[in-house]
Amino acid sequence: MKLKKELKSFFKGEVFDSNQKLTQYSRDASLFEVKPQLITSPKNSSDLKKLVTFVSKKKGLSLTGRAGGSDMTGGPLTESIVVDFKHFNKIKKIGKTFAIVEPGVYYRDFEKKAKKKGLLFPSYPASKNLCAWGGMVSNNAGGEKTLAYGKTEDYIQELKVILADGQQYTFKDLNKTELAKKIKQQDFEGRVYKRMYSLIKNNKSLIEKAKPQVSKNSSGYYLWNIWDGQTFNLANLFVGSQGTLGLITEIKVGLIKPKKHSKLLVIFLNDLKPLGKIVNEILKYNPESFESYDDNTLKLGMRYLFWKFAFQFLPELGMVLQGGLPQLVLIAEFTGDSIDEVDQKAFAAQQDIAHFKLPTRITKNAKETAKYWTVRRESFNLLRQKIKDKQTAPFIDDIVVQPEKLPQFLPQLKKILNKYDITYTIAGH
Repeated sequence: MKLKKELKSFFKGEVFDSNQKLTQYSRDASLFEVKPQLITSPKNSSDLKKLVTFVSKKKGLSLTGRAGGSDMTGGPLTESIVVDFKHFNKIKKIGKTFAIVEPGVYYRDFEKKAKKKGLLFPSYPASKNLCAWGGMVSNNAGGEKTLAYGKTEDYIQELKVILADGQQYTFKDLNKTELAKKIKQQDFEGRVYKRMYSLIKNNKSLIEKAKPQVSKNSSGYYLWNIWDGQTFNLANLFVGSQGTLGLITEIKVGLIKPKKHSKLLVIFLNDLKPLGKIVNEILKYNPESFESYDDNTLKLGMRYLFWKFAFQFLPELGMVLQGGLPQLVLIAEFTGDSIDEVDQKAFAAQQDIAHFKLPTRITKNAKETAKYWTVRRESFNLLRQKIKDKQTAPFIDDIVVQPEKLPQFLPQLKKILNKYDITYTIAGH
């Protein structure tokens, strides 16, 4: 109560310490449960600056940002003070090639407005209907289009961040001259630039050596992305940092114009042995997305989405009658600015894997395409909403496996999971 009273003396936003609120904020979408000491919801940047200044002078206190609360790794959980960014919910601008948003903006709301202008932020995650921008940046989000378009780190142009001194700074690309000026500043910002430049310059080879050689990295601080010898950008350090270095108040991101047409090549595998070869064959045709989900995910979709898509599930029902569901479903999305271009890509890829003698199909219409995407995107939500007697939570997240290793990896993973009384689904990019 004393801490809450102190905060209320200068803080304009809400402050909660009721058991109900603390319990609510002790969970995200992960397995973890961590009860915070206090919940705060700053009204604006000025409010947040005061909060940061106050906490920086208090031993034993810390601030942890929370936006959508859909994180699957416990990112917004803390034993100290939660900063709920629900009031930072403005889409400030959508330009011809970029957007400026606040961290509390839900991606689903942003996507609707961007689509009206024919634009897209392509590295949205599978949880795009639940997540907000703050978490997407803090997690370096990636998803179904990352294969073709990269991750969130590839689109961040500027970040406004409140640092430990309680001041807000704008981080963006700096050339050598601009960097030199920052380093000469005799203030907190100058010290940050001076120390970071020195750290990176003096440890260049070590940093490069430590960079994970994987297609998607979701851990650590991206020190290798800050300085390329010509451009210095500390915004890249905050991407993927889970809010541990500062609290983001504004985000400027690049956008793309999506292709006009798309179709899916759907591949059903009863045997995982040729999986690695199939993946490499399909990748030669540059799919925009390449996703997968297992038989448990498909069962879930057929059970709870059947009435929504009705006849669209007839191919899968036919497989059941002929010998059961496939172990794995692969969906490769091919896009283009003409339907002929899309058809050619999808058909060529289908023909190239014909020698594997697998059931495949190219989607014929938008509703059929939507069915496969819905099964892939909504499996976690379906488990959470429909399986009432069990708790739904991800417990293996963002692993990276080479395609040729998948035929050995997946059976071994399932062998372990099958030992336990759990309903599980496996999906990935």
